[in-house]
Amino acid sequence: MKSATQPFTDQAEQRIRLNVAILTVSDSRTEHTDTSGDYLVQAITDDGHRGAARTIVPDERWAIRQALCNWIVDDGIQVIITNGGTGYGHGKSTLQAVTPLFDQVITGFGELFRHLSYRDIGSASLQSDAIAGLANNTVVFCLPGSTGACRLAWDEIIRPQLDNRQRPCNFATLFA
Repeated sequence: MKSATQPFTDQAEQRIRLNVAILTVSDSRTEHTDTSGDYLVQAITDDGHRGAARTIVPDERWAIRQALCNWIVDDGIQVIITNGGTGYGHGKSTLQAVTPLFDQVITGFGELFRHLSYRDIGSASLQSDAIAGLANNTVVFCLPGSTGACRLAWDEIIRPQLDNRQRPCNFATLFA
């Protein structure tokens, strides 16, 4: 039996390359200390996708929303991956910023992320507001800020779903 993260189709099928933007939400990270953003940029390019944009914004609802809106209306960006601002506590704004922008929530993403995360961090996974959705035909994934969480989400969920060869379904074919 194949792993859930392995494509179930002919590897000769032409690969769809997507334009992906990375948004880091943090009051403390800088261009030089953004290890999660660095990881995500490397992961998308290693997988053959293109880095379309990258920025860091403070964990403030309107700053997050402004960056997302600029990218959501950009026809050259098909996928946005945010990291940071998804936990509980004062000043965590990603969920409040992004949910009004969604045309459709991808409910299973947050559920699956928390399930997989539970294997690593136990009941602390309950405090993740990881979420995904579609906004103006752009797929938006919102991840916690830790590099480990970004790696987990990329390897186990996002990477396979951005591969048009993944069967029985994937998000990449939205852009075929």
